[in-house]
This record gives sequence, structure tokens and C-alpha cells, in this order.
Amino acid sequence: MKNEHTTLLVIGGGPGGYVAAIRAGQLGIPTVLVERDRLGGTCLNIGCIPSKALIHVADAFEQACGHAGEGALGIRVRAPEIDIAKSVAWKDGIVDRLTRGVGALLKKNGVRVLHGEARVIDGKTVEVVSAGHAVRIGCEHLLLATGSEPVELPSMPFGGHVVSSTDALSPATLPKRLVVVGAGYIGLELGIVYRKLGVDVSVVEAAERVLPAYDAELVRPVADSLARLGVRLWLGHKVLGLDKHGAVRVQAADGAEQTLPADRVLVAVGRRPRVDGFGLETLMLDRNGRALRIDDTCRTSMRNVWAIGDVAGEPMLAHRAMAQGEMVAELIAGRRRQFMPAAIPAVCFTDPEIVTAGWSPDDAHAAGVDCLSASFPFAANGRAMTLQATDGFVRVVARRDNHLIVGWQAVGRGVSELAAAFSQSLEMGARLEDIGGTIHAHPTLGEALQEAALRALGHALHV
Repeated sequence: MKNEHTTLLVIGGGPGGYVAAIRAGQLGIPTVLVERDRLGGTCLNIGCIPSKALIHVADAFEQACGHAGEGALGIRVRAPEIDIAKSVAWKDGIVDRLTRGVGALLKKNGVRVLHGEARVIDGKTVEVVSAGHAVRIGCEHLLLATGSEPVELPSMPFGGHVVSSTDALSPATLPKRLVVVGAGYIGLELGIVYRKLGVDVSVVEAAERVLPAYDAELVRPVADSLARLGVRLWLGHKVLGLDKHGAVRVQAADGAEQTLPADRVLVAVGRRPRVDGFGLETLMLDRNGRALRIDDTCRTSMRNVWAIGDVAGEPMLAHRAMAQGEMVAELIAGRRRQFMPAAIPAVCFTDPEIVTAGWSPDDAHAAGVDCLSASFPFAANGRAMTLQATDGFVRVVARRDNHLIVGWQAVGRGVSELAAAFSQSLEMGARLEDIGGTIHAHPTLGEALQEAALRALGHALHV
């Protein structure tokens, strides 16, 4: 077996792993990255990017269908049709361009990429098997960036017409009836896509409302949208399994059972850190449940073994992994860094979208901090009116004593693009007066931030 040595060895070529490797290369650190599949990881190949591409397809198709009748805009078209194979090919083209770009960036920065299966021998040695050939690589630093995987239901394992989000993002055909198990962001994003493309969609959720991780006020416009779209909701129901015909058996809290016919079943009940299958158990690292325990520099319980991204637990967000990866590379290069963001924004790409950063009013109350909050509705925003997107609002949360902003939330069409402004104001320690006194371009959705801040100060102008 061939033996090699490097300073940094990264297992996993997803957003966290490849960013860490690129930054390490920029800093002159000899780096090897091992990826068993395609560069870009879950996010780029079977997650964030392809799902947003299909969301765009579904939105465009819905708009075209709306113009087929007597639409308010005066546009008339013939009833549209969807060629899902062509849509998937377009989506795959985007993924291909991005994965090639990642590969080019790694090469540009001197990172050696090995495509193969990694197996951890110890904290400084990894064996990589590719195309029947094995190489043993010694390293001074080992970075674990193995990501996460879909959670499988014991009563409904993946296979046949039961699919994960991976399969749902590359459909060869559209089913007539889709049952989605789980009303979190993954289930609802994909459920809405399929419904807009003409599929009969039912969503089963054990909680009493959709998106249970978000507060009820934020979720209400999404629930209204689901009703408008005709998505059937089975809230407060648990899944029992499949009957002999492939239908989904569900049970209400009172014990009553229902059977939901399904041509396809999407199980989207969450993701879990990927810690099996590559010898990680040999290191006996400390854990938080299934996730690897890390400190505020992403160090694990073993010296010079680092972990970033989903394998280190919640929040499982690509941008968190990227920020951690960049930091670890700089720490290895001898710089002083610490992972202590004021907030990590999160976006739910439903229709309408939800974006959060920092504390909600409930979070502030739970922390025992006296805060005030105020919202500005998009119904009073001129740009939202011109986009036919008046559902939703922007909400700000600030300390009552000094008006320091501690959180932002928004729900509405396109509000994901407000995430940067939300996070920036929190990182820079902005106060209500800072946002209220900043001139915002008119007409834009972003004016809602200024109006929310002014409303919290007691002198909103347009509501």
C-alpha cells in the first residue's frame, strides 16, 4: 500500500470541506481532500441548489398557468404543459456547472482531490480506496466534514415508491398523488413544488401545525398559501406504515386511522449527522447525541481533529459549515479565530419564504431579556404590491433599554434576499435608530426593515 503525508486532510467535499480546503490552499497549507461522490456535497448536488432550481421551475409554471385564464395583468397564454425531464436536465446543468467550478477552485489553490472511500485508521492516518487501489495518508490535522443524511422511518424504509428528498429532486415522471411525511422545511418546499406542477399533494405531520420549528405568526401566511394551493394537511397525525396497496396509513391523536392513497411517498422527517461507515468510531470522540461535540474553534475532543458542518450537529446549514471551514483553515495556519457569530440566518424557501436571524420575541422572553418588537406588513409596501406579493411582514426584536437589535424575522415572497441585511445589522450591533435613520431605496422590499424599526420606535410612517 502506498503511503503519503500532508498537513491537512479533509474528509468530505461539501460546502464546509471544500471551503476549508480552498482557504487552506490560499494560506499555503498542503491539503488533501477526500470525497466519495461529487464535489459540492449534499447542498450543491442533492439539496440547496437543485431544490431552488425546481422551486423556480414550479413558480414559473404556476405563473404561466395563471396567465392562461383572465389574469389581472392582462397577459393571456394557452394552457402550459410541463416537460419534467427537460426541467430536471436544466437543474442538473446548473449543478454540473457549480461542481466543475468547485473542482477548478480547488485545483487553482493547490488542493489535491482524491475521489474514493475514506476510512479513519487513527487521528493522524486515513486510508483511501479508489477504483480498487488503496493509499494510506498521514496528516498533522484531520478535518471531518462528512455532512448529514436523511432520516429513514423504520415503518417506511426508502425503496420502491418511498423516496427521500434526493430522489424527489430528480423525478423521471410526476406522480398523480404524492404523500409527504413531515411538514418541516424540506417536506413543504418539495411538497409545494409538486403541487404547483399539478400533483395531488397531502402532507402528514405529527405536530399540530406546519413548520413547528418556527413561531405561529411567521407560519400563518405559509399555511394560508398551502390552503390556496390545495395541499391537504393531516396535522396531529403519526404515520403507521404502508398498506398492501402502497397507501400511507396514518393515525390521529384519538386513535382514528386513515389511509392516504399514494403513487409516491416522500419521507422528509429530518436529517442526521453522517458518522457511520468510515471508521470514525476508532477515534472515540465526544458526542452530543449522534453529532460530534466541538468547541468554539471546531476542535473535537482529540487534538488536531476538527469537525465542521452537519456532522457537528445543529444548525445544519451550508453557510454555517462554510464559515467554520474558513475559520479552521486559518487556525491551522496559526491565526487567532473563534466561531462566535452574533447570528446565523436561516431561510425556508416555501411560498411565501421565511427568513430568521437572531432572537424571536419568544426567544427573548425565554432568555429573560425585556424586549420590544414591531412588524411592518408587505400589504403597505409599494414594491410588494407591484410584485403581487403583499402577504407577510418584516419583524424586528430589540432590547427595550438600549434599543439594541437582537433579532429579525420575515415572511413573504423573496424575503430570503433580506437575510444579509438582517445578519449584518446583528453582527454590527445596530440599534433601532441606526436602521430607522438609514435611507432605504424606494420602492424596495427592504424598506420594510426601516419601517419596522420606526414602528418599534413609535413613529412608523406608512402604517
